Amino acid sequence: MASFKLGLKLPTDPRWVDIAEKNIEDILVDHAYCEQKAASSCISLIVQFPEKKKMVEVLAPVVAEEWSHFESVLDHLKKRGFTLGRQRTDEYVKALNAATKKGGSREEQLMEKLLINALIEARSCERFRLLWKHISDEELSQFYYDLMVSEAGHYKNFISLAREYMPKEQVENRWQELLQIEADIMLNLAPRADRMH
Repeated sequence: MASFKLGLKLPTDPRWVDIAEKNIEDILVDHAYCEQKAASSCISLIVQFPEKKKMVEVLAPVVAEEWSHFESVLDHLKKRGFTLGRQRTDEYVKALNAATKKGGSREEQLMEKLLINALIEARSCERFRLLWKHISDEELSQFYYDLMVSEAGHYKNFISLAREYMPKEQVENRWQELLQIEADIMLNLAPRADRMH
């Protein structure tokens, strides 16, 4: 069953949100790095494909937005007496990147990167929704509601950009392949107390 109309083929293990709430410091630290990496990923796309005018126009403001999310997570850490700990390896993103097709035309390489980013945003959106609906900290609940809305927009941006540069049917076929790959990755990753993904 698709998760939260994002196309995800496997919903998050329901145990994750309970684990996350009990380990909110670790989740916030990991979340901060996720936002930093999201901004960096958009910058990387702009640097690698500067000739893609539409993409540059769409992603430039996303960089600023993702960085503002990073700063907001830092604020929530500070309010709770926490500090930004060390970055941990993101096994989820590592596994997704390992599934990325290498080679092909510049447009095919760009499509692959855009769809991987769309997947990460979709899963983040789904997890933010769980945090919004289930954690007892009202301030954080509202924060994750706002982020859920934002990430849904970013997910749509990446999909739309992929369709801008590649035939729609090719994008859809690869998107369905990646959704299945992502579901398999999620199935094999145990819910972690210290990870957003």
